[in-house]
Amino acid sequence: MWPQPDQTQELLAGARGGDADAVNKLLDKHREALRRMIDMRLDRRIRQRVDASDVVQDVLIDAHRRIGDYLTNPVMPFHLWLRQMAQDRLIDAHRRHRDAARRSLDREQPLVIAGTDDRSTIELAAQIWDRELTPAAAATVRELQERFAAAVEQLDEQDREVVLMRHFEQLSNSEVAEALGLSPPAASMRYLRAMRRLRELLGADAGDDASSMPGAAK
Repeated sequence: MWPQPDQTQELLAGARGGDADAVNKLLDKHREALRRMIDMRLDRRIRQRVDASDVVQDVLIDAHRRIGDYLTNPVMPFHLWLRQMAQDRLIDAHRRHRDAARRSLDREQPLVIAGTDDRSTIELAAQIWDRELTPAAAATVRELQERFAAAVEQLDEQDREVVLMRHFEQLSNSEVAEALGLSPPAASMRYLRAMRRLRELLGADAGDDASSMPGAAK
């Protein structure tokens, strides 16, 4: 979901050379990925009060202001740097709005995972639930998608986060590890634990080994 690294590196090189247009293009190229990343994590209880596009705009303004510091000391890949700022904004938004949302809003039914397309949800559900159920066949089974989305929402925060990062943001295990401040083996173990928990919630065969799933940690 994030822009190709070679495109990002080319724009970063232009930005280091003083090309203001390269900075604008760099941020704009990451806008849609940021929006999806934020939208899928925005608590549905405060969604009527906080718009994902507004959070994205705040992150990009902050990134534009701090881009010089990043170019001088790129402590992590650019998209992970943007994610970190977005996470901070989300934490702040949830903190400010959560109490008011609890007083005035009812929790909606978890019919879909916010910010994700139907195909990505169905394909992962099919992998976990039944390897004989192809994505094409699963696309006709709305109940599968709904039950899968509900199961993801039942995961604890850490497990849900690693599933979103690996399967919907399509981050590698090493990127997840860096973003979460973990070693790669620890990130891999957290991912496998999350997938086993999803299998349990979906009532999958307990004998299946999550490590044999497509997309398992490498």
